[in-house]
Amino acid sequence: DDTGTLVSAGLTVHAFDLSERSVALARLRVPTATVECRDIRDPFPVGERGAGAAVASLSLHYFPWQQTVELIERVRNTLIPGGVFLCRLNSTEDRNFGASGHPLIEENYFLVDGEPKRFFDEQAIDTIFTNGWLVLSKEHMLTRKYVQKKALWEIVLQRSDS
Repeated sequence: DDTGTLVSAGLTVHAFDLSERSVALARLRVPTATVECRDIRDPFPVGERGAGAAVASLSLHYFPWQQTVELIERVRNTLIPGGVFLCRLNSTEDRNFGASGHPLIEENYFLVDGEPKRFFDEQAIDTIFTNGWLVLSKEHMLTRKYVQKKALWEIVLQRSDS
């Protein structure tokens, strides 16, 4: 959905996902975008000039805290000065999708149906986006995109070099 929206707005999009099925569907829906099957932990597919914007939609929650911090720093370093980062993060209030009742790996990080899954509260968001970011918008939301209500955070940030 995000790839289609961005391409419809006239932007050049380089998207990637770990799921081969999701990549195949995105290529069909948005043939003008470059869509690759790759792990977010691999080097980002960005030229030397950097990216003006990055989007991470519910994709930063699979990792231990330190690795999450490192990924967000890589996103920041990929952006040009003043570049924008839009992200959606699982909320600790997301009871329908695993924020409680599962084995705890570390604080707000659970083993949900055999997969690690992180959930963010406002304090974690404020901590992870303190250095090098200007928070333009931070909103806690409920969506029904996934049939059941899903609680999440939508955050818009700007790379700050001050």
